Amino acid sequence: MQVTTEDGGRLNAFAKEPRMDVIAKETSRSSASRVLIISGSVLVVALMALTVAIS
Repeated sequence: MQVTTEDGGRLNAFAKEPRMDVIAKETSRSSASRVLIISGSVLVVALMALTVAIS
């Protein structure tokens, strides 16, 4: 940990940041997110149709 002294005698400590890992994109993840987007869109359209039918 790196510590510096500021004006007025205060100490300021800087944390050591962890190393970043790059994660490869998976193909199964995109199909799961696509299904989620489609089901969410269907839900929104169904709720809008219900609102129109009630009013």
